[in-house]
Amino acid sequence: MKRLSCLPMSAAAISLMLLISPAEARVTGFEVTSTAPMYEGRRFGQAGRYQKIEGVAHFSVDPDAERVAHIAGIDRAPLNHKGEVELSAEVVILQPTGKQSGTLFYDVPNRGRNLSFALLNRSGISDRFSVDDAGDGFLMQRGDTLVWGGWQTGLADNLLTMTLPVLEGVTGPSREQFIFDNTDRVQRETLSYPAASTDHDAATLTVRASPLAPRQTPKGLSFRYIDDRTIEITRPDGFDAGAIYEFIHPARNALPSGLALVATSDLVSFLRGRPGHDVTPPIHNIDHTLGLGISQSGRFLRDLIYQGFNADEQGQRVFDGAMVHIAGSRKTFTNALFAQPGRFSRQHEDHDYPGDQFPFTYTSYTDPLTGRTDSILAACTASNTCPRLMHSDTSTEFWQGRASLVSSTPDGSPLKMPGNVRLYFLAGLPHLNAWGAASAHKAMCQYPTNPLSPAPVMRALARDMQAWINDGTAPPPSRYPGLEPDTLVAPDALALPRINDTIPSPVVNTLHVMHHDTQPPTMGAAYPVRVPRVDADGIPEGGVRLPYVVASLGTYRGWNLRAKGFAEGDLCSLEGSYLPFPTSSAANDSRAPISARYADEKAYREAVRQAGEQLVETRLMLPEDVDIVVREAPDFPVR
Repeated sequence: MKRLSCLPMSAAAISLMLLISPAEARVTGFEVTSTAPMYEGRRFGQAGRYQKIEGVAHFSVDPDAERVAHIAGIDRAPLNHKGEVELSAEVVILQPTGKQSGTLFYDVPNRGRNLSFALLNRSGISDRFSVDDAGDGFLMQRGDTLVWGGWQTGLADNLLTMTLPVLEGVTGPSREQFIFDNTDRVQRETLSYPAASTDHDAATLTVRASPLAPRQTPKGLSFRYIDDRTIEITRPDGFDAGAIYEFIHPARNALPSGLALVATSDLVSFLRGRPGHDVTPPIHNIDHTLGLGISQSGRFLRDLIYQGFNADEQGQRVFDGAMVHIAGSRKTFTNALFAQPGRFSRQHEDHDYPGDQFPFTYTSYTDPLTGRTDSILAACTASNTCPRLMHSDTSTEFWQGRASLVSSTPDGSPLKMPGNVRLYFLAGLPHLNAWGAASAHKAMCQYPTNPLSPAPVMRALARDMQAWINDGTAPPPSRYPGLEPDTLVAPDALALPRINDTIPSPVVNTLHVMHHDTQPPTMGAAYPVRVPRVDADGIPEGGVRLPYVVASLGTYRGWNLRAKGFAEGDLCSLEGSYLPFPTSSAANDSRAPISARYADEKAYREAVRQAGEQLVETRLMLPEDVDIVVREAPDFPVR
């Protein structure tokens, strides 16, 4: 789309701010840049046809208001003639022309993209912002109004973005990490913020083989500035493609990036017709709001709730319901002067970046490592603005996102969730795939990738959530390891099967108390991170099992390992893995063969159907999706 020109406070302090009623932040204008009919006139039941509204929302924020006092840099932002900080965000709305449901479905963009269609509409994942492929129209059939609003800066022109004022004269250290994942001797990298000085001696470059290895400056490691946004790194001998290069430099053009939280809150408040804004919204008759955040945007949605912004400036609830998908126990690196909200901790990549510290979950308890007592819901509980919340994770989040800390305390004790929270674990699934993905081989990973998609279950949960916020119908009970005793274990205690005469030893993304007041940060005490138990096939137990996991043709795992030459043995980013069962008994494989599981393909597909129907009975799959799941089941191997 065309461009138009710190750390959070305590939840208790934020909750006091929510009592302030004067206009502190508001939408001051909504510029409609285009309207167009969509999907070639296709009708979606009683909702009829959909039209797209593209626009730009303009905001003004009083920098002295207590509601925004904890936004990093707000005190140094440029002001307009009224003494206010101005910002803007690109907005896309899909509105039904027929019968409307009264629900505003807000998909927080992931890196400027629409992922809700891939998760819920059975369409693909695009590398640009697009609503062109409606898939099967699941989100449209009810007549919901669908909205996306930009919240991240510095993205490409074909992604949804926002514009923030630059904090002129503000400089400070910015830390970058780069992993080549290739064998090039020299590589160019783009900096998140321009250098305040290109003096070579003002910056540092180190290399290490793995996240917990010591930083080094070996002979042959060097860098040079190409310009103030680009550096060229020369690789030293003795380090493979997975080496971690860390560059710390004096940066300029800091931004009050935490205003993204304010803008998202105020945009939804505005669109649902709440008072306190200067203009009339382009949509009407909104009764309920549902926010969806996937991966990065799920972490952002948790941050928004934690930092008190599910209350608007009038103290009214912003999102009635929130679906947080594949966020694990993390939040985001957004509210800081030199924020990098695109980064998030994994076992190998960006391991020690901000955004992963206590609190981790929705129940208040005292953290034994920091002595703090807190909860993601502390601020909204104090202001009575908490949403009804569904938190869903796949197997990958237990390995890469420390999801055990969502359901249990650091000592492993189960936590009891508040009545407005449900936790769901999608056992055996990778981080995210669209429906219909295929397993593939990637050079940097040891095993074929896991092709499973959470879509069949997430579509049912989306409908459950809408019923929950519309008429109070309670959703299915939580299904998540850690909520019951003895459902989580230390990673090295897993009883994994032998496959190809090998029993792997996967590592987990460890977590320490981090002190980010220095660059690089310093590391404190470690949290125990646990993972779900596995069955004889190596598939995680507990949670929700898709039909392809219940009636399986192989081992589905949420982790993969980096291959030789790519930091061998570390976790391979967010990739899961899939290892087919042997067709007949094999001495080098401890798993039962397919011949011992299914008489033939017909029996296999019947097992898939039965597993789907069992999920329908528990409201974790839609009846109309069972036939699709059976029809698109993995190919049965020819024996």
